Amino acid sequence: MHIERTNKEILIRLSSETDLIGLQRILDYLKFREIASKSKASQEQIDEIVIASKKTWWNKNKSRFIK
Repeated sequence: MHIERTNKEILIRLSSETDLIGLQRILDYLKFREIASKSKASQEQIDEIVIASKKTWWNKNKSRFIK
């Protein structure tokens, strides 16, 4: 693995044998962190979004779990 920082970005070089699924999960997390660091949302607003999204998911999927 080789990591290099330039003026505008960080470059990471990995072996071609690297597990792509695991790597994608790491990249998704890093992208989330990058986006979240720029957010101006309050914790209360974030909590409201979480509750709403869980409720929406449950309403769409509860029939899969409750028979």
